[in-house]
Amino acid sequence: MAGASTPFGGGACKLYQSYLKRTNVLSVAFVAFLCSASYFLGVWQHAGAGPGGAAVVLTAVPCDRRAAGAGAAPATALDFAAHHSAAAEEEGWRRRKGGGGGGVPGGAALPGEGGGAEVPRAGAERLPEPVPVAGEPRVAWFANVPHKELTVEKAVQNWIRVDGDKFRFPGGGTMFPNGADAYIDDMQRLAPALRSGAVRTALDTGCGVASWGAYLLSRDIITMSFAPRDTHEAQVQFALERGVPAMIGVLASNRLPYPARAFDMAHCSRCLIPWHLYDGQYLIEIDRVLRPGGYWILSGPPINWKRHWKGWQRTQEDLSAEQNAIESVAKSLCWNKIKEQEDIAIWQKPVNHVHCKASRKLVQSPPFCPAQDPDAAWYNKMETCITALPEVASIEQVAGGELKNWPERLTAVPPRISSGSLEGVTAEMFLQDTALWKKRVGYYKTVINQLGRRADTVTCST
Repeated sequence: MAGASTPFGGGACKLYQSYLKRTNVLSVAFVAFLCSASYFLGVWQHAGAGPGGAAVVLTAVPCDRRAAGAGAAPATALDFAAHHSAAAEEEGWRRRKGGGGGGVPGGAALPGEGGGAEVPRAGAERLPEPVPVAGEPRVAWFANVPHKELTVEKAVQNWIRVDGDKFRFPGGGTMFPNGADAYIDDMQRLAPALRSGAVRTALDTGCGVASWGAYLLSRDIITMSFAPRDTHEAQVQFALERGVPAMIGVLASNRLPYPARAFDMAHCSRCLIPWHLYDGQYLIEIDRVLRPGGYWILSGPPINWKRHWKGWQRTQEDLSAEQNAIESVAKSLCWNKIKEQEDIAIWQKPVNHVHCKASRKLVQSPPFCPAQDPDAAWYNKMETCITALPEVASIEQVAGGELKNWPERLTAVPPRISSGSLEGVTAEMFLQDTALWKKRVGYYKTVINQLGRRADTVTCST
């Protein structure tokens, strides 16, 4: 019956428990023996009693290799000098060209020369057609950035659309629902100088999918866009896939990784950077990287807050105070507000600091930075002081020298070189290097023309 005890149940249990105790004792003893044997074996080996009875002696290698012995070879001094020049490169190019290579580095023949024959590339029919160069800023392959979140969340703002196996970028944005082209037209109407070629380089802070920078390419303005990685994945990848310069980054405590006077224009369209906080530190950093006479463009909060304050879900008092604080910081940097119209406001940095230095006698904050390297950027902390522009002889002179408008700027000797402020670089060296790269780029264009042909054929030379 269930639950009934047997006559031999109690005795059997006692015998079994006694057996388990003996087994446990033997197991513990065996493990202890193995541990002891391993320990003594290790001591024996480290004591030097090897198989041959010889001790193993380890000697330290001296840090000073000259003490290693008289027969050691003398140390060779490291040579950090440059061993190439524009003239040497030109001569090497000429020799290679004379070697029957058709002007191609390394003596190789250009595709289509030397009796080459076109042959189909294996598996070419499975490769997707490349995105046309003219359409790259507005098209990207979906498979390269398989994230549809923005197509849903920003559908009303027309940032990005899915079109089959591609993304298309119509140019919409939070502050430019009519498209980036119309937004840029509005900017240029407020500041006509933006059309003159005086602006070639731009910085876009909090760029989103970089539509602003992408649409500036057709106007001969190249933009470096940066934004943090957020819930929408790395938005800058949408820019990189379209050939638009971009990087993941934020304005925090370190300087931007660019030298002083690097950009003609900086831009923030609803970038949500607190320009008015931390003693204006972020706007001071923008001032450092702007060239003399450069522009700062702001759209979005708090600009035009009287119209948008309800949609931004902020109080009028809060937005008004923020704009007043930004205006105060810009004024302390000696910037001139050119225009504010509807959703866009534009400030301009002075071309020199003659007036600004005089004003420091009345307004002490922010002060000019003490002696420092204004171009030092990597792992350098931001400072709440103004980076001084180079000295000028008159109030009309552009600090550091006036740059040519684009495209003349491409080949003109930069003022930093012509003035001799860059040690070891002369105007003659710059012109020689320009001529050398002109030839190189000419060759690269021939290669690009070949690559621009049908993707299912290549040319093999015999």
